[in-house]
Amino acid sequence: MTKQGTILVVDDNKGILTAVQMLLGTCFEKVITISTPNKIKSTLHDENIDVVLLDMNFSAGINTGNEGLFWLSEIKKEDASIQVVLFTAYADIDLAVRGIKEGATDFVVKPWDNAKLLETLRTAYNIRIANRKGIALADNKLVVSKESGMFWGESSAMQQLRSLIEKVARTDANILVTGENGTGKEMLAREIHMLSNRKKETLVPVDMGAITETLFESELFGHVKGAFTDARADRPGKFEVANNGTLFLDEIGNLSYHLQAKLLTVLQRRSIVRVGSNTPIPVNIRLICATNRDLQEMVEKGDFREDLLYRINTIHVEIPPLRERPEDIVPLTEIFLSKYANIYGKTTMHLSPDAKEKLSAQPWFGNIRELEHTIEKAVIIAEGNVLEGNDFDFPRAKKESATKEATTLEEMEYNMIKSAMDKYSGNLSLVASQLGISRQTLYNKIKRYEL
Repeated sequence: MTKQGTILVVDDNKGILTAVQMLLGTCFEKVITISTPNKIKSTLHDENIDVVLLDMNFSAGINTGNEGLFWLSEIKKEDASIQVVLFTAYADIDLAVRGIKEGATDFVVKPWDNAKLLETLRTAYNIRIANRKGIALADNKLVVSKESGMFWGESSAMQQLRSLIEKVARTDANILVTGENGTGKEMLAREIHMLSNRKKETLVPVDMGAITETLFESELFGHVKGAFTDARADRPGKFEVANNGTLFLDEIGNLSYHLQAKLLTVLQRRSIVRVGSNTPIPVNIRLICATNRDLQEMVEKGDFREDLLYRINTIHVEIPPLRERPEDIVPLTEIFLSKYANIYGKTTMHLSPDAKEKLSAQPWFGNIRELEHTIEKAVIIAEGNVLEGNDFDFPRAKKESATKEATTLEEMEYNMIKSAMDKYSGNLSLVASQLGISRQTLYNKIKRYEL
């Protein structure tokens, strides 16, 4: 992958700065880190910054997020074309959403997922280049990723899936990807894009579960200057950014019924209208959607539009969970072992026979994502260059996890929230839906119970 662009990371946690610098150094030409926001202006003057990854809080004992909003404003005063991605905790998500209204490109929640963080920052960089050149992003030839990184393995289920993908990828058919959390749905979307006739254009991922109703139209369709308070410039939405390329709508099952109708209208008309404008803009995108939910069941319950399901479901593919293809566990482990040994500056690392046996015996309810995080942790704490079976300390299966018997309402609430978070692998939109509470209420309770 060709390294492009300069990114500035601002965070008062030096451990985070070190980890993020190593990660971003794999895809950005230059990564600059500073631990105090007071150095932001001088850095902007001295360096040609494309993207800023900005923490929301800096002062000890203060956790309001207002510092992040202040420095966002200061950065935009210096250069409005610099793209700012906010680095936030669960409790500050509402402020991060406000930050987007005030000019931020996107936000990333801590603790972050490496792939999501990289993708968010790459997309921000692409927008920066488009704005700087004064052209629509669809007109340039920037490619988000040259390689999808898809691992097919040797299992018959994955080989059948591969055969189907190779047939449909070169068409423009809309594809719905389903599967459990952590199975690699976004990775498969990248593979489809790289095998398609649109591979030289941009793939734009959108996490539908992270977009609030108030920001939905602005994020997907864009807005014009003056459309709402603090809309200081025209901004293309994700559909325009993906024009001539591929639009990947992740967590499509989390989209509210009201917003499903707006999405359907755009897909039918093949054009968008920016917020604050009456001018339709034609868009030519290849649509890939993904979900871990049963959309047909949601249709039957009246939670998902049947006409939208037909529109996005020309081709349906399902990724099998990792526990159904155990022959792929060790090869995947070795890929992650090599990756994180390189990231953390370790020598070449290997697995002992005992480690391979222990890893293969795990159920991996969190699938490939859980496996990757397990290997990353093992690499970090390993003393030598061979991982043994006892280097992995697996928790008991979630179904067997001990939760003390609740004797108060607070304990019952704690147990219910923790159980739902385990069940949905931390997907807060699904957790909130399961518990019948709003996302904001869930964030407040997570902070309260220190989950």
